[in-house]
Parts: sequence; structure tokens; C-alpha cells
Amino acid sequence: MSSEFLLCVSGLYKNFGGVQAVHDLSFDLAPGELLGIIGPNGSGKTTAINLITGFVKPSRGEITYRNKDITGQPPYKIVRQGIARTFQMVKPFYQLPAYKNMIIPLYSPRVKGMVGGKYGDRDAVALDLLEEVGFERDAYVAYKAASVLPQGYLKRLELAKAIALQPDLLILDELFSGLSLAEVAGTVPIIEKLRIEGKTIIMVEHRLKELFRIADRVIVLNYGQKIADGKAEDVMESEAVKNAYLGTE
Repeated sequence: MSSEFLLCVSGLYKNFGGVQAVHDLSFDLAPGELLGIIGPNGSGKTTAINLITGFVKPSRGEITYRNKDITGQPPYKIVRQGIARTFQMVKPFYQLPAYKNMIIPLYSPRVKGMVGGKYGDRDAVALDLLEEVGFERDAYVAYKAASVLPQGYLKRLELAKAIALQPDLLILDELFSGLSLAEVAGTVPIIEKLRIEGKTIIMVEHRLKELFRIADRVIVLNYGQKIADGKAEDVMESEAVKNAYLGTE
């Protein structure tokens, strides 16, 4: 553990019955870094971020954030400390307008504490946040019920809810999944802007080409184990990574 790292994961394990979903996972994350986590289906990627964000408790191991042990803490405590995430399967309040889906994060204890309980007109803040992630205010998309929005807008809504929590560490679980090439191209600048603003980001992704354009470093998981860690071009040259994705003869 070192003060130069924002997040430190050390010797993390998670067993579900006889299945070992995460096996001895360790890595450090520096402030301002964009880390990609990749691997074949079932490699433990989402389980790893569920462990970090408190949705699953580890069998053993340690997670520290800002040199504070957060291992096994519930999600609401972890969010208050500055870690927010999106989910691969979006579950908005479908009957509410998109901008009303922002109520919960904007009224969260973390946001109230950061703004001293005075945020002004939260509807206006919600609309501004949605516009930042690609909702066209003039088209009134933000006023439409979430139930009628296409997948691209639902993913942007998911991102806006996480950003609303004003996190220092933002974890994105397959944000590009289900998006068209044009939608991904429109989302990448949003992520780059967040980095310029000083956010530290972890991205779990299957869309490798797009991820590699923006990631500083990539970790590859297979059967719950880290098999590579480094620059994208280097890890993809690893024989272990090639075997994980392509199989062996």
C-alpha cells in the first residue's frame, strides 16, 4: 500500500460454492489513470468490480482506497467515499422521465455533503448533466420516460447517474455494450473529458479497439486470475492472453 495510489487491491479471492470467481487478484491504480479490465466471458471481470464496490464480499484479500481499508464495506459507504459505478444491465425507473431518474444521486448524502446541502434547482442540474452525456435538450429527450428510450440513451443515463455522485473513482461496467459504432464514437469524448477533469477510471470492456484508444493500462483476467498487466499493445502480445482468447492448438 502506498500513498501514491488511489486504489490498492491485494490478494483478492471470491468463491461461490466450489467456483473460484476471483483468484489472488492484486493491482494498484494511480490517481488520474484509466485502467481497462478485459478477459473472456466468465473471467471474473464483473465480480472483481462488485468486490471493489461492495456488492459482493470477498472470501479473503484487502481493498484500500485513499489508504483506508474498505474491504467488505456496503455500497452506500463506498459511494460516500468517492467511488461510483455503472452497471452493464441498466435498470432505470422506467416510468419516470430521464431527468427525474437523476433524483436519487443528486439527493445522495455524498452530494449533499459536498455542496453543503444547497445544490439549487436539481431539475436544472439533472438536465445539465444529461446534456453533458449527449442528451439533446432541444429534442426534449430528457423529458421522455425512460421506458421509451433506446439502449444508447439508457447507457448515457446510467453514466450521468454515476457522474452526478461526483466520484473521484468512476467504474464503468461494459459501458459500450449494446451501442452502435456511432454511439461509441460519441461516448469516447465524454470519457476523455472526465479524465481531463481529474477522474480516475476503471473500464470493464469487450469492445477492445475502442478501449485501447483511451486506456493507459490494461489488466487481463482469465478464470479469475490476472494473466497480464501493462500497455494494451504489450498485453495482447502475451501468449497467455492469446491462448485465453483464441485457445490452444
